[in-house]
Amino acid sequence: MPAEQRGPSGELFAEPAFRAAWWLRGGHRQSVWGRLTRLRRAIAYRRENLATPDGDSLVLDWMDGPPGSPILVVLHGLEGSSYSVYIQGMLAQAARRGWRGVAMNFRSCARDPGDLERMIPNGRPRLYHSGETEDLDFLVRTLAAREAAPLAAIGASLGGNVLLKLLGEKGARSGLRAAAALSTPYDLAAGARHLESGLRRLYLEPFLKTLRPKALSAAERFPEAAARIDVEGVRRSRTFREFDDAATAPLHGFAGADDYYSQSSSLRFLSRIGTPTLCLSAIDDPFLPGWVLERARSAASPNVEFLTPNRGGHIGFVEGPLPWRARYWAEETAVAFLAGHLERGGR
Repeated sequence: MPAEQRGPSGELFAEPAFRAAWWLRGGHRQSVWGRLTRLRRAIAYRRENLATPDGDSLVLDWMDGPPGSPILVVLHGLEGSSYSVYIQGMLAQAARRGWRGVAMNFRSCARDPGDLERMIPNGRPRLYHSGETEDLDFLVRTLAAREAAPLAAIGASLGGNVLLKLLGEKGARSGLRAAAALSTPYDLAAGARHLESGLRRLYLEPFLKTLRPKALSAAERFPEAAARIDVEGVRRSRTFREFDDAATAPLHGFAGADDYYSQSSSLRFLSRIGTPTLCLSAIDDPFLPGWVLERARSAASPNVEFLTPNRGGHIGFVEGPLPWRARYWAEETAVAFLAGHLERGGR
């Protein structure tokens, strides 16, 4: 049975022990299972295009619910979208509690509802990256101004890094009642190096297969982007560091990949977080060396709680007696933590 545990501000929430499915052992299998088997249209969305201060727009996909009910903001990972299966899993957990939810698609990541393989390009000479927090801050401020409802957020992978960085930048003024981050790459340089060896290299090309065309398209559409992006470097890139050096860093004002990783890693912002926050990662996450989790735990403020099971992979955490009865522990645990602050009043 789940034990009642106290979160960082003293609120109680159910913290069940994670038991990896016996039929899905290992970090790699845990990481890929959901993507291969879960439905990508589990939530009926209502789309909103929110105009941004720089003349572009954020594509928001809403899960509607009772007026005045809590709102869960969810942030996807690298090259994901509101249709990522773990995003819809978290929203489904929120729906069971009678909440509303909104998935923020990072710029250039929104999918065409009629063709989920087609990404909708954004209208400015920029993309998105692990340290870009202005869009999320704008969304939270917008929701706080127009909705008389408590707000909470969950970020997964890159989305977790963005969320934690914003929480550190804002301190106790984040506008969120509580937050959770799943499988966060706290140290971007360490994560990039980790993915360059062994079987982990197999994860790189599926991401780069869509990242490279986005960067090349930005260079074709916008003279400002063309002047910054190393087009040939993008075409040659076979690792995150090579791509970030050629495109992400110069396009967004960093001196290079190392500067981008240093300034954008959430590790350096954890000590300033003032919002009750749950950080949940597996030690066998293929995207990050396990020792980074201890560094993050040591650096974090007292408002941050860590759960680091030995198993679970990257945004996996699959349990259940049989494949057709799979459950997703991290999604359930994160929403239960938030509920302790949204439904019981928080602090």
